[in-house]
Amino acid sequence: QVQLVESGGGLVQAGGSLRLSCAASGRTFSRYGMGWFRQAPGKEREFLAAISSSGDSTYYADSVKGRFTISRDNTKNTVYLQMNSLKPEDTAVYYCAASGSGGSYLRTSRAYDYWGQGTQVTVSS
Repeated sequence: QVQLVESGGGLVQAGGSLRLSCAASGRTFSRYGMGWFRQAPGKEREFLAAISSSGDSTYYADSVKGRFTISRDNTKNTVYLQMNSLKPEDTAVYYCAASGSGGSYLRTSRAYDYWGQGTQVTVSS
C-alpha cells in the first residue's frame, strides 16, 4: 500500500512558476514509477509527466514539454513537478500517482495503482 500526498498548489499569475511535491508513504517508493496528471472542470484527466522508478527515464505530454520538469528524490520518498511559464489553461487539480509498471506505459492512467487526493493550481491571466 502506498499513500500519496500532494502539496505546493496555489494561485499564480500567468508566466509564473510553481513546484508541486508528492510525498509517498512506505519503504518501497523506489520501486514505483511516478506520474503527474491533471483534471480541469468538465475535462478528462490528462497525463502530464512520468518518471521511472530509478529516475533515469522521463516522459512528458507535448502540452507541457519544455515548461514542466518531473524529478524524484528516492531518499525523501518524494516526486516533484516544477512548472514554469504557467498559462491560464494550466488551471486544474493536479494529481500524482504511483505505478508498478514502467516504460512508456507510464503515459497512461491505467498504469497507476495509487493516486493522491490532488492539489489545486489556479493560473490567473
